[in-house]
Amino acid sequence: MQFVTQLFGTSSVERLREQSKNKVLRRALTAKDLVSIGLGTMIGGGIFTTIGTGVKGAGPAVIISYLIAGLTSFFAALCYAELGAMVPVAGSAYTYAYATLGKLFAWIIGFALIFEYGISAAPVAQQFSAAIQDVFKSVGVTLPQWAQTSNLIVSGPWWLPGSYDVAHSQYDVLGAAFVLALSLLLSVGIRESATTNNIFVVLKISALIVFVIAGLFLFHAANLHDFNPHGWGKLVPFGGAAESSQPYSIIPIAAFVFFSYIGFDTATTTAEECKNPQRDIPMGVIGALAIGTIIYCATAIVLVGDMNWTLVPVKNPLVAALAPLHLPILNWVITIGVLAGTTSVALASLLGQSRIFYVMARDKMLPPAIAYVDPRFKTPIYTTMFTGVAVALMALIIPLTELLNLVNIGTLIAFTVVCAGVLYLRRRKPDLPRTFRVPFVPLFPVLGIVFSLFLAVFGLSRETWVWFSLALVVGLVFFFSYGFWKSNPDEVAMVVDPPGLAEYP
Repeated sequence: MQFVTQLFGTSSVERLREQSKNKVLRRALTAKDLVSIGLGTMIGGGIFTTIGTGVKGAGPAVIISYLIAGLTSFFAALCYAELGAMVPVAGSAYTYAYATLGKLFAWIIGFALIFEYGISAAPVAQQFSAAIQDVFKSVGVTLPQWAQTSNLIVSGPWWLPGSYDVAHSQYDVLGAAFVLALSLLLSVGIRESATTNNIFVVLKISALIVFVIAGLFLFHAANLHDFNPHGWGKLVPFGGAAESSQPYSIIPIAAFVFFSYIGFDTATTTAEECKNPQRDIPMGVIGALAIGTIIYCATAIVLVGDMNWTLVPVKNPLVAALAPLHLPILNWVITIGVLAGTTSVALASLLGQSRIFYVMARDKMLPPAIAYVDPRFKTPIYTTMFTGVAVALMALIIPLTELLNLVNIGTLIAFTVVCAGVLYLRRRKPDLPRTFRVPFVPLFPVLGIVFSLFLAVFGLSRETWVWFSLALVVGLVFFFSYGFWKSNPDEVAMVVDPPGLAEYP
């Protein structure tokens, strides 16, 4: 019984609210910064890379797929806004799960968020590398073949050192260097990182606006005929397309393009760095999602209206759509948008992951020594650099684009838990002060749970669930080996001075 009690022990909401008053991290962010951070993660790696595949799989009905993914995110965003304003502590869904459903669920969500933030930053870095290499080629500069992309050749079992053909493998040097540079920026300070992110957000949104305006001159309603060529899809559990093949029909494509919406919740990971989190977090989360959804739908409508959907290429579809205008400057505008988009997405993803690791270490789910906050820069420098090095290594040697659905499944599970957390706290602690309240409870949180699980179960493949389950088992082994015994919901270590690493096994 004591084991079960400890396993599902929750962290007091009141204690978390009190803890948020400790000014360990630098409070420098406003609602505008949070909207920009959310858009920084949302717009970029997703819209530029998924929309071509989305059109191929759903035709003009990709617009419906984007709306379904956006509606799923909308219900979750309302729940994030309520919990983020009520529990203004860094950690996002991990913290909310710890405060509502207990230690075990908190670990599972913290682990799932690694897929949303950490893993997703690596393929985005590779996208940046590919785009900047195209720019280099246009001026006659080409990197050596071995340094252009990531492709680690494994000739035998992965656990045997001799299985790796290092000499003939390829390495994405620019992608790895890009991640390390962003990690150094994040280590310097949150204000500097937010300012940089704001600039890139303006650039990439401007590029998409230019695409929409220019594309209107090529729009032909006839291209919208045969609107739904592949139907809604077979509602077979775990029947979504595998990562290596082209998904088809509205529902699997909705689960696929859902990747574009990932990131609006990044604003909640910076709760302890907001000037007024009770007001800024709801505005940041909902504002980022609203702006992103409008931009996505406008981009999709113009793309499928500019050219027949069967002719839309998977790679660089926006450039191809504007080609009949014969204006090279538009190609450069889109390229700048891709570079700015991937930069801000990687920056915000690394920011979110480092803050989640910081809170998990502070809660002793991970060794507390890594929760050290630099006294000069007021940033969790150990978790920031650890995240940067790990992601840089993945970007260097592993092509991770096939893991996109793993990113999606981790996020959908996090959305489900956040919506359930709102229902739990409304029932168990109805009198807690809430500066923002989800309307139509329990309807909206229940719809958030239903939509998230629907996309995860019917939109993603069996292979995705298998790989996620295997990764989760590895995570649970670490949890029961360390975090379960070390963490205490009623006792959170506020690490400011760097303790001796030997103190924590």
